[in-house]
Amino acid sequence: MSGLCIAAGSLLIFLPLQTFTLAWTHSIEKIRWEEDWRIEAGQLHLVEARIRGSGAGMEPPAGAVLENGVWRYTPHLAPLERLRLANSDFTADYEFCVAHRCRPLAELAGGAENEPLELHACEGGDRAR
Repeated sequence: MSGLCIAAGSLLIFLPLQTFTLAWTHSIEKIRWEEDWRIEAGQLHLVEARIRGSGAGMEPPAGAVLENGVWRYTPHLAPLERLRLANSDFTADYEFCVAHRCRPLAELAGGAENEPLELHACEGGDRAR
């Protein structure tokens, strides 16, 4: 069974899913960002992004559409093998959402503190990938 692996230090967590959303709050402007991801052919594909407002240095990209105060757009990013995320006490945690239910990503990763988190597609029994 394919899904998502979350690595934090020596900890590796497998989640049997094909889609998820990453969300965070910009540390200066306090504006929420969201990205929808899909796992396909062993890679992470960024499907859609949303910005819940705008601020200094956070202008929506060309082609973004404003709907109910939220800028929606399709990022032009090549599929990724791995997505590495900062995990710091100095910024708010990423939220990991599935089916509109969110929880802190670091909590999901076993309470990892100040260690980068890495997400990648994997198989349920594949721990070495």
